Amino acid sequence: MTDAADSRQPVVLLHSGGMSSRQWRRLADALGGSHRVVAPDFLGSGANPAWPDAAPFGFPQDLDVIQRLVEGFGQPAHVVGHSYGGLIAIQLARRAPHLIRSVAAYDPVAFGVLHGAADAEGLADLARAEEAPLFADASRGGSDAWFELFVDYWNGPGSWRAMAAPGRDAFLRVGRKVFLEVDSLMKDRTPASAYAGVTAPALFLTGERSPAAARRTVAILAAAFPRGRAQTVAGAGHMGPISHGAAVNEAIAAHLAAAS
Repeated sequence: MTDAADSRQPVVLLHSGGMSSRQWRRLADALGGSHRVVAPDFLGSGANPAWPDAAPFGFPQDLDVIQRLVEGFGQPAHVVGHSYGGLIAIQLARRAPHLIRSVAAYDPVAFGVLHGAADAEGLADLARAEEAPLFADASRGGSDAWFELFVDYWNGPGSWRAMAAPGRDAFLRVGRKVFLEVDSLMKDRTPASAYAGVTAPALFLTGERSPAAARRTVAILAAAFPRGRAQTVAGAGHMGPISHGAAVNEAIAAHLAAAS
């Protein structure tokens, strides 16, 4: 819920796939004194009921929910997202630019721009995951074996098995929803040109060690947004908002301050 009496500029923090709004806790604390911070959980995530295994899903369903949330503020919002949350953030900016005061996205998985640009480096990197039969196997999507492929793509070989058991269990609890998110976004073909109408300031962050597909996506998006810019976080990978939270949060806070 939002507080209609709070006139501060709203900031919406969108989490990555498999995570929850808790991933933004420190950034929410940092911004809470100056902005009205709202950190929702996506469908089937966090405090929301689990997504039914047999129910279809596409990322526009999460996008619809977030759009309704932002429409309720009565003023444009800053929207921040990581990975899947970054995709939802920029898709909202494309669909309803009048609702957006600024955008900040870390490694948004908007891979449609790679296809639109026929970006050889980014597409070759994506193929590392796509060429594995398990990646698109609906019968095993969201399973332990699927997550090993998925997490190791993003974070390097052995990352899934190196994760503590409680962390793996948390991902597996939302595994079906994560698979459906990934299946949906991999089919998206929104080109970079579709974002040309977004005039809000846009910051695109990536990690020095993020996969090439993510880094190329950030570069293309930063060039496509009229007021876009890219920033690389030294030493960080795809999970930079967690592993390098101080640096990422500082960059986002500075971006919001300049756009407020």
